[in-house]
Amino acid sequence: MRETLSTEVLVVGGGTGGVAAALTAARAGAQTVLVSETPWLGGMLTSAGVAAPDGNELMAWQTGLWGEFLRAIAQRQPGGLDHAWVSFFTFEPKVAANLFAEWVKATPNLTWIVGEVPQAVLRQGDRVLGVEFTTLTLCAQITIDATELGDLLALGEIPHRWGWEWQAETQEPSAPPAPTPLTKTYPVQAPTWIVVLQDYGEGATAPEIPPSPLWDERKFDGAWAGYDPLHFLNYGRLPGNRFMLNWPQQGNDYGVGLERLVGSPQERAAFCQEARWHAQDFACYVQRHLGRRYGLAEETFPRFPGGVGGGAYALHPYYRESRRLMGLTTIQEQDILPNAPPPVDAQGHYTGIAIGNYPNDHHYPAMVLPLMPKSIRWGGRWTGTPFVVPYTSLIPQGVEGFLVAEKNISVTHIANGATRLQPLVMGIGQGAGWLAATAIRQGKSLHQLVGTLDLRPIIQECRQAIFPFFNLPPQHPEWEAWQLQTLNTVDPTVSLPPGVAIAQPTPMTISPGMQTLTGELIKLAEQAYQLRTDQQSWPLVTLHPTVNDLLQTYRNGQRITVTGFINPYAPWIRVEHMA
Repeated sequence: MRETLSTEVLVVGGGTGGVAAALTAARAGAQTVLVSETPWLGGMLTSAGVAAPDGNELMAWQTGLWGEFLRAIAQRQPGGLDHAWVSFFTFEPKVAANLFAEWVKATPNLTWIVGEVPQAVLRQGDRVLGVEFTTLTLCAQITIDATELGDLLALGEIPHRWGWEWQAETQEPSAPPAPTPLTKTYPVQAPTWIVVLQDYGEGATAPEIPPSPLWDERKFDGAWAGYDPLHFLNYGRLPGNRFMLNWPQQGNDYGVGLERLVGSPQERAAFCQEARWHAQDFACYVQRHLGRRYGLAEETFPRFPGGVGGGAYALHPYYRESRRLMGLTTIQEQDILPNAPPPVDAQGHYTGIAIGNYPNDHHYPAMVLPLMPKSIRWGGRWTGTPFVVPYTSLIPQGVEGFLVAEKNISVTHIANGATRLQPLVMGIGQGAGWLAATAIRQGKSLHQLVGTLDLRPIIQECRQAIFPFFNLPPQHPEWEAWQLQTLNTVDPTVSLPPGVAIAQPTPMTISPGMQTLTGELIKLAEQAYQLRTDQQSWPLVTLHPTVNDLLQTYRNGQRITVTGFINPYAPWIRVEHMA
């Protein structure tokens, strides 16, 4: 007999957004159930293998659960987080998966159910009532779709998008005016099945990686053209002399027959098997060209019955795009570009709930889509300009009792290239969980919250920034005051400022794992720095606003002392303190 359970908030999907949504809703006092297909929570950050997250790297954007995660993972990961050059934070996937599991198990009001797959969405008219799973039914006041591909949108016949919008529809500067060979070949961005290699050591011989049934060596020719082979591997270097292969240039992105991802279960399974084989072939190619000291890191992922991943291979693809909700607000390219106005509703109320900053990045194997730039030099390197996600992009049009919390927010295909990144999805999930708990606590529908929602608790209780100030990280004593003051004085006609007139700079601190070096500051160009010591020259980068300011004011050739984390593989010094 099928069991039926009831809860206030139901979160379907144990990925990056789902874990954040469930934790936040439960912490806010709502009775919450989280349902995941496997015991590995974290999605993109863990089971999909993207243990080198992109975006929200500056201290000012390390807020909410994302900041909590970074602080916790830095304490747990032996050897620290400074290993790769694609990200400032790389870690073992299992360390993060264990962390998420511990958080979930320790949270009151939160029940975690493993091994269930959604089969149907329960609806009564325009209201979602819950979800029917493989062996049980869960009824809920609010259901949150945190699946990797927006599966509840299709099961519940909730209006959504898949594919491209044309320029006449959105006026987006980078949107094509009509279908092209690229848009026909790739209705969405290509996923990647990540594989992790192990350096077995000089002189060692790793087990041979066999080719798959899809083997064709030519498809990877030129994969690391323009890069030293070791620098190519260090792109996604993980602790323990391992390398995450998530390589976009003739690498393991896979985009053949993408429409199968929203087809039948058999079609999706066929796509996943091919993507997994493609990753195997890329690993085989790397080993054949760089040598047998490199082999599969077999202990990286668990093996689950019926799965095609596990061992050195992620448990599922890294999906960059999914079905996308048709929400009360749709994020477009104009909303993520520099100088975008603050997000407001029809009555002029501020609606921001999470901050992202990644450059707009699209993946189409062997094809390129020109995009409007949104990058700046900051802290000695390139970073993306910040933008704000409105909570109205999480709420569907004409459907009650339902929210989204993953890459399935209401966003255009073009803008998805900047909203899909792991830290922002964690912030979106946190916002979704807080919205659900707030609606239940106030006895209102989600649509009734619009225009009346008090955003102060997400600042004060969740510690999540909703205004992007470069010089105000959450540990700054004025952070909360400026977030609240800006909420009270926001002008919808003025873009969000990069900084505020703070009374004091963010304190610089020294913590375990840092090293101190003294040398001559060399200014190579605007926001390009080196420290020349007696032994060598180190590029200097920083995520700290005070250090960023000091590097700009110091003279070229001035003798300085820096303290920070040395990453010999990037290579650079991530400076946290200067004297």
